[in-house]
Amino acid sequence: MTSTERLRHVVEVVREAGTIGVAELAALTGVSEMTVRRDLDVLARQGLVERFRGGARSLLARGEEPPFAVRAEEGLAVKRRIAAEVAGFISDGEAVVIDSGTTCLEVARALAGRRITAMPLSLHAVNALSETPEVTLLVPGGRPRPGELALTGPLTLSALTALRFDVAVIGCCGLTAADGLTAYDLDDAAVKRGAIDAARRVIAVAESPKLTRTALAFVAPAHALHTLVTDEEAPEQQTTALASAGVAIHRV
Repeated sequence: MTSTERLRHVVEVVREAGTIGVAELAALTGVSEMTVRRDLDVLARQGLVERFRGGARSLLARGEEPPFAVRAEEGLAVKRRIAAEVAGFISDGEAVVIDSGTTCLEVARALAGRRITAMPLSLHAVNALSETPEVTLLVPGGRPRPGELALTGPLTLSALTALRFDVAVIGCCGLTAADGLTAYDLDDAAVKRGAIDAARRVIAVAESPKLTRTALAFVAPAHALHTLVTDEEAPEQQTTALASAGVAIHRV
């Protein structure tokens, strides 16, 4: 387990427990109590936990998504493999709407330099594509969410309504055959729905843990997706059920 993976694991453990001691965290992570204390200090500086003598308490509600900066470094190699696979599904000359989120940001980076028309739905991805003259870049209006810089609100939805794309690349907070595609944020869910409605093909990107989660806000049923690109650890039960719903599954 890398230090980044351990930090994410600690965040999730503390969030589920609410309050937990250093000794218990050391036993769960397999590292020394001194290392756990250093990890908790890092997470406290990021505003994810509150330290107290002998332990910590979570500052995240259950079901709340960790900050972008924490997620951006987690599983980066997997996200880049997913992004490379998605880029192979997109042909030069196509129009693509790229959702917000850390995996979709890697998709935007993988598409930099390609002769496509792209409308990213986050300022992070706008920045990733802004220096490549081969890309015809469309920037929607909207209100950026702090940290995430995902564009939301009526201006974003209006831009999606006015356009038709060949492909929508959609990130997800949770995806199951039973509950469909879900998001933590209601405004984000509305934008994802708008992107799906505006595209002929929908490619969902999700690392394997997301295929066991259902977040608060419903986006779309599983059959609204044409393709799912995930990693080799994706649970067989879920991928089989999604395939039965008509989703083409690609593991990388």
